[in-house]
Amino acid sequence: MLKSAVLFSHRKIQFHIFTEDSLKPEFDKQLRQWPDSYTKKFEHRIYPITFSVGNPQEWKKLFKPCAAQRLFLPVILKDVDSLLYVDTDVLFLRPVDDIWKLLRLFNSTQLAAMAPEHEIPKIGWYSRFARHPFYGSAGVNSGVMLMNLTRIRSTQFKNSMIPTGLAWEDMLYPLYQKYKNAITWGDQDLLNIIFYFNPECLYVFPCQWNYRPDHCMYGSNCREAEREGVSVLHGNRGVYHDDKQPTFKALYEAIRDFPFQDNLFQSMYYPLQLKFLETVHTLCGRIPQVFLKQIEKTMKRAYEKHVIIHVGPNQMH
Repeated sequence: MLKSAVLFSHRKIQFHIFTEDSLKPEFDKQLRQWPDSYTKKFEHRIYPITFSVGNPQEWKKLFKPCAAQRLFLPVILKDVDSLLYVDTDVLFLRPVDDIWKLLRLFNSTQLAAMAPEHEIPKIGWYSRFARHPFYGSAGVNSGVMLMNLTRIRSTQFKNSMIPTGLAWEDMLYPLYQKYKNAITWGDQDLLNIIFYFNPECLYVFPCQWNYRPDHCMYGSNCREAEREGVSVLHGNRGVYHDDKQPTFKALYEAIRDFPFQDNLFQSMYYPLQLKFLETVHTLCGRIPQVFLKQIEKTMKRAYEKHVIIHVGPNQMH
């Protein structure tokens, strides 16, 4: 995930990495091994897993290990104005700079942005099975989440517990206590509950920014991705590591195995096209252009930036 962000981005990136203490040396070691031309494109800080309110063990085990950490970012990163939170199973297929621009589209009350959990409410999980309030007609997915932390810290949130508003940090644990027997997807459900009561606070961006197997395994249902290509790939349900969705796995392996100093077209794009030919028997594999469009566009932009061809008047035909 970090590699994909650095490969395709133009501007310098600040990574805030949250991980167990035992993994910190491995992160430092891996990131130091990258070539200088890439390490100068980012700075990183590594933080321990911490929860500021309630029982840390309870939060840690909520849904997937440490997933609830994202709920506490406004409290922990007090000096950070805005950030893009992503799950570890996310890959960028275009510059991070492009999703960052969505922050400018927020109106005066919006303080976070997510994509819908499903494009078709009648077959969505929340609309059929949820036993708690959720945002909109199909809920939202928290795997890719833009957050204006300054606004989150200064807002009083409407809630189902007291008639007045509560600050973000004061709301989290009581909300969890109230709904813990009704939630299936952990912290994502809590975020859905929060934005159900505070819909004016959420900006909803299209599915191309959080493209999951659900968008193609039942037939293609993300129109923005069909039109513009996948911008951010979210390989949830472990699809990078099994054979259920070979298109997702092929993309993951292409980025993982790409030798940094090689040519992107020769060492990533062309091998990927060949690999995709082997996935055409799957529903997601039938639409390879959806997965390739943004990578192609990003590589063209990078190529044009670095290679300027001067054509003299006598060479014009």
